[in-house]
Amino acid sequence: MSRVMSEARPPIAAASLRNDTWWALPLTVVVVLGSFIVYSTWAALQNAHYYAPPYLSPFYSPCISKSCLHSTFGWGLPDMTFPVIGIVSPAFLILWGPGLFRLTCYYYRKAYYRSFWLAPPACAVRDVKAGYSGETRFPLFLQNYHRYAWYVAVVFIVLLTWDAVLAFRFPTAAGGHQFGMGVGTLVMWINVVLLAGYTFSCHSCRHVCGGNVDVFSQAKGRYTVWRFISRLNERHPMFAWLSLFSVGLADLYIRLVSMGVIRDVRIF
Repeated sequence: MSRVMSEARPPIAAASLRNDTWWALPLTVVVVLGSFIVYSTWAALQNAHYYAPPYLSPFYSPCISKSCLHSTFGWGLPDMTFPVIGIVSPAFLILWGPGLFRLTCYYYRKAYYRSFWLAPPACAVRDVKAGYSGETRFPLFLQNYHRYAWYVAVVFIVLLTWDAVLAFRFPTAAGGHQFGMGVGTLVMWINVVLLAGYTFSCHSCRHVCGGNVDVFSQAKGRYTVWRFISRLNERHPMFAWLSLFSVGLADLYIRLVSMGVIRDVRIF
């Protein structure tokens, strides 16, 4: 027995000995996340059909360029203009904020590391690339600043909530406004709720609420909030995907209404 155990085990040539469909999840992530990246980039480049009063696409909120169809703050920054390209879409002035938050998100990092980089594709499956350096080198060490991206994301939640409130304010033929609700109003509120669920279920939010408290009995208020966020944190992957769909569908709905492809149904 000792002689057999002392013999060197032959190397395993296969990337994995798993015989289940372990590749299905990373493939799904590539398709879904890749499709969202393509659509959001296309929508941002359009610089049109992002405002159908009173609905403003979340891809263009806040709209802070002079060329905006709907100026969020009543003023606009000078348009970014480049040769050949012309005026750059105002979406690119603000998409870096929520984009950076998702890019550095702990859950999304696991998702796209496994699916796009195949590092590793799944449990008990060998990495495609030999060697491992973690997040110690440029640019991956910048992932450690995720908490600061969370602060930025909270600001966007406030702005999108205000947009959802304005979605009750419909323009009238006389030039005024009338309180009402349409399907677009519900679409915008569902998007805000799911984005808020994703933002406030974040690990960084949980740490801010109580991660640095040594004695919870001396901070009962923060302990209560920390327990609530901890329970919400268990649903973080779910909110990550649902909010991804909701923000894309909200833009698509407003875009189709603006183009006249579909008609927004007024509830009252």
